[in-house]
Amino acid sequence: MAVHHKLALILQNPLNDAEFLLVKQTRPPKFNDEEYDSYVDSDLWDLPSTQLNLLEVKSEPSIAVEGAESWSGKIELKKFDVDSALNRVLEQVGFKAADVGDWSLLKYVEEAHFGPGPPINSVFVRGKLVASHPNLPESCKWLSVPSCLNWLLEVKQGNDRVGPLIVAGLLNEFVQSRELKIPSTLSYQEYPPGVVLVPMGSKTGKPFYTTNLVVFAPQNASSDSEKNGFIASGDALIVDPGCRSKFHEELAQIVTSLPRKLVVFVTHHHHDHVDGLSVIQRCNPDATLLAHENTMRRIGKDDWSLGFTAISGTEEICIGGQRLIALFSPGHTDGHMGLLHASTHSLIVGDHCVGQGSAVLDVTSGGNMTDYFQSTYKFMELAPHALVPMHGRVNLWPKHMLCGYLKNRRARESSILKAIENGAETLFDIVANVYSEVDPSIWIFAASNVRLHVDHLAQQDKLPKEFLIQKFRKTCGLRFFSLWIWAYFSCGVRLYCTKPRISQFLVAGVVASFALLYSFKNRFSSK
Repeated sequence: MAVHHKLALILQNPLNDAEFLLVKQTRPPKFNDEEYDSYVDSDLWDLPSTQLNLLEVKSEPSIAVEGAESWSGKIELKKFDVDSALNRVLEQVGFKAADVGDWSLLKYVEEAHFGPGPPINSVFVRGKLVASHPNLPESCKWLSVPSCLNWLLEVKQGNDRVGPLIVAGLLNEFVQSRELKIPSTLSYQEYPPGVVLVPMGSKTGKPFYTTNLVVFAPQNASSDSEKNGFIASGDALIVDPGCRSKFHEELAQIVTSLPRKLVVFVTHHHHDHVDGLSVIQRCNPDATLLAHENTMRRIGKDDWSLGFTAISGTEEICIGGQRLIALFSPGHTDGHMGLLHASTHSLIVGDHCVGQGSAVLDVTSGGNMTDYFQSTYKFMELAPHALVPMHGRVNLWPKHMLCGYLKNRRARESSILKAIENGAETLFDIVANVYSEVDPSIWIFAASNVRLHVDHLAQQDKLPKEFLIQKFRKTCGLRFFSLWIWAYFSCGVRLYCTKPRISQFLVAGVVASFALLYSFKNRFSSK
């Protein structure tokens, strides 16, 4: 697997060894829209860093970095342009190489395989300034470990935040958390401290191939948790165990290593979020399952046959003395739930957001565009310090990401309305028009969102009077599938003409399409 690299610099304060330099991180670009730009994430501070590029030919860096040999089994610095990377990072903070004394390679951290792109591994280099710098740029500040931990673990809404590099490079060593026994075959990440993400292979949709198993296992448990009105309490919590059967043994190892007083939280019922429930039931039948009633109605007995505790939003959960709050967030499905970790103010969003691209709403499971918009605004008002999706990396600019989702959905809805105003009457006509530049294989998934956008337009009374919503709904079943299969087949024929060797894939695609037609006919037919 291809791997990218980043160099992060830990610069110690010459006047106080307990302090190191952090840089204010660059914000994402504005939307140039008054509403969206009014939602502003608080400042984010992290170690100065830059991309670490490969050299064409191995070469010893002119800047000597001690301790590199001890990490040679993981990374060989001779292969990378260390000199340029260090100079770029120093330029960010207003220093030169001559301002720094000895350099040492402190740590090499491999990123978990979140996908869909390659992981970005981090090289942490420590340096100590030989003299104080009286004119530190406004974008830089000295901070100590206790100050950073206070920002991370005692979060106040709207306060400055600390990013993941300083956590992975230094702070995790100072956080007292239970030692998790994650199998060596799996990679994981802990950010914010106490929030552990383990990407595990699942039956999710492209471009992703994993679902993030989220684990909370605080070191110290509170004996008062059951006395304060919590709907559930425990010593550890797992969110969305949705891995493939291939990884059930690894999941079993994680579950058996956790305390017996275990709480399981399910954001929604899709297979890539619940396929591992049977493992938890087998390894720890005393575990407490929390889920919305609409979610539990769709979870099979083979996955979970024991009882559960129904949640509908606002319920509080106590895990090892730490408070979490369940949030009803319909839209993706009608039973979708989010989870807010109170002390770090990090928000687990299930499939409301994903690490790349946009989420597909499930029209067959109560997906609703109006609900989706309302849930998005609810999340923005919470002003979380980090968004934890179940697919992809943690997002460090939550309000910006959520506004991006709103903007994208509204732009798509405008395109759908324009297509209707220009004469499109059927689901296929609208999808083919709005997604004309997208591979037709994606249209089958886009159709769900298009149906919900049309319903949303109808609720807002924005559809042209001549557009008959009932007539439109009758085109959402067999007719759409047959036309989509033909479009998919036609696209494949054109591709076949230019690339003959893919004919076998074309045939397989057509066969799969007809299988989909009959297996999903009833699910997508008009109600």
